[in-house]
Amino acid sequence: MNSSPTPTGSAGVLLDGWSDLLSGRHLAIVLVMASGVLLYAMNLYFTAALLPSIVADIGGQQYYAWVTTAFVISAIVASLFVSRILDLKGPAIAYVAAFIVFALGAAANAVSPTMELLIIGRIVQGLGGGLLAGLGYAVIRAALPERHWARATGIVSAMWGVGTLFGPALGGVFAELGLWRWSYGVLAVISLLFGVIAQHAFGRVSGSGHRSPVPVASLIPLVLATIAISFSAIVPIGWPTIVMVGMGFVLLWLFIVVERRAKETILPHNTYRRGNSLKWVYLTVAALSAGVMVENFIPLFGQHLAGLSPLIAGFLGAVLSLAWVIAQLLVVSVKNEGARRRAIRVGPLLLTAGLIAYGILQVSDADIAMVLLWAAVLALAGVGIGLAWPLLGVAAMSSTHDPAEGGKAAAAITITQLIAFSITSALAGTLMAAGGESAVDSARYVTLGIALLTLLGIFAAGVATRK
Repeated sequence: MNSSPTPTGSAGVLLDGWSDLLSGRHLAIVLVMASGVLLYAMNLYFTAALLPSIVADIGGQQYYAWVTTAFVISAIVASLFVSRILDLKGPAIAYVAAFIVFALGAAANAVSPTMELLIIGRIVQGLGGGLLAGLGYAVIRAALPERHWARATGIVSAMWGVGTLFGPALGGVFAELGLWRWSYGVLAVISLLFGVIAQHAFGRVSGSGHRSPVPVASLIPLVLATIAISFSAIVPIGWPTIVMVGMGFVLLWLFIVVERRAKETILPHNTYRRGNSLKWVYLTVAALSAGVMVENFIPLFGQHLAGLSPLIAGFLGAVLSLAWVIAQLLVVSVKNEGARRRAIRVGPLLLTAGLIAYGILQVSDADIAMVLLWAAVLALAGVGIGLAWPLLGVAAMSSTHDPAEGGKAAAAITITQLIAFSITSALAGTLMAAGGESAVDSARYVTLGIALLTLLGIFAAGVATRK
């Protein structure tokens, strides 16, 4: 988390501000990184809005949950290889390959005559999406000067919030028009267009040429853990869910045991060194990621407990994302090291406080005053995410001077994020079922259960910023 001195041009113009980052070749680089993450983030919610139309057209109701699960699992697997592809081939080839694979998956979706074939398309699309999501952070270190890392991380991170803002609305528009196939066709074309831009933007940035063997011993338990946890969201609620989640956590523990002893690892070696704060940085990222998952349930709770229309309930769900985006675009301009550390510490605290307040305030037949109060505490939670997230990314990227380890450190942000999403989604589904027929109980269980996970982030952030 070291801040570099502020360079100036011959005319005394600051070169580390937004104007320098969003101009010339830097702008093209940022555009590609942001668009890749946005395509992934938006696609999750975009597809959720299209699914009813897809099922009505080609059937396959029994495979409904698999459309998302297949995408997420393949994305996590692909994200594990980001740093190695980046080192070996460089960002231009890595991005072009990722955009092409994503486009192929989207095109397959567009022409799928059955749900089974559409799921195969989603697997392919997830492979491309996982690479795009991971590259968004990993490329910052290699392609941009250190003075721009915080702002670039803020922009890339903001795309997760933007995706949740516009993904459902855009998918809803295509669904309303009966053009779900066209929507995937448009995604394929846009992806190929950005592939061309990436080729030009990163043409002068080469990879390190470092050829590291694939850490198979670490990879196997991590992939199996991801699959087990993801499956817990689609098996029958009850003991099957608990068994799958339990298996997932055991496999994650096995992954850590193997990684600590391995020569070739998925996470940077610094993660496992005593006294190093990188592990706590990742745990804080995981806690913030858990908090993000509340967004998936806010529109549902708003409709059931306050009688909101789907549109207004959707806007309520967008409050957290909007506050998140605004907060992080402001905090990335902070240069004082002490202020950055305080922002990281305060972030999980505000997030947890906002979620606890939102959970406690869940009541039946909520009036407009209560809905406005919900919006206020959700905004508080969103500000908490935005304050800490981009600065954690910079902390990870600054953890080592070794380019290969630095690439792992940046790519691991996405790996941590996606795994946290899977775990939280599975746990939230179980908590939702525990509420039974009571919408209030379900809302409280889900929100307060997730708040328990973000509570761990307060401790992790404190340890991560001690040094």
